Amino acid sequence: MFETEASINENDEHHLRDQLILDILYSCGLRRSELMNLKLTDIDPSRKMIRVIGKGNKERWIPISGDLLSKLHHYLPVRASMLKEGHSYLFITNKGEPLYPKWVYNFVRNKLNLYTTIERKSPHILRHSFATHLSDAGADLNAVKTLLGHASLASTQVYMHNTVEKLKKIYDQAHPKS
Repeated sequence: MFETEASINENDEHHLRDQLILDILYSCGLRRSELMNLKLTDIDPSRKMIRVIGKGNKERWIPISGDLLSKLHHYLPVRASMLKEGHSYLFITNKGEPLYPKWVYNFVRNKLNLYTTIERKSPHILRHSFATHLSDAGADLNAVKTLLGHASLASTQVYMHNTVEKLKKIYDQAHPKS
């Protein structure tokens, strides 16, 4: 995801971390704070799940793909070599310290600048894309709500962006007079 030959150097020790941050934000629909607070112990490789502590200290488990799990496995030795202090945060800055809000925001904004011309570029845009793509693929709204960690369905509906084509297709399939 998000790779072009001209924009990356796969030998760069930060490349794997950078790709993994973008992949996790998009693949899991995480909030910026949830990403920053991920710990090594939040990964359950046997279940292919990641534990996320969301707003209000609520815990949820999000499935991850085998590909994402493999990237995590390859990232851990790189993380260990970059680590300056003994903490258990999954992601660290180039200086080996835990991520902080401005770092994540700037990082995502700079990376998205390489791939898109949309005006709004932030970690939250990846969360919106996660929800929208699930919805467009037919995911149940309650399942999306659970994956996003929302308490109310109304909060989740804000993320749902049905395309005109999808609405036409639903209409044609479901309406008796279509």
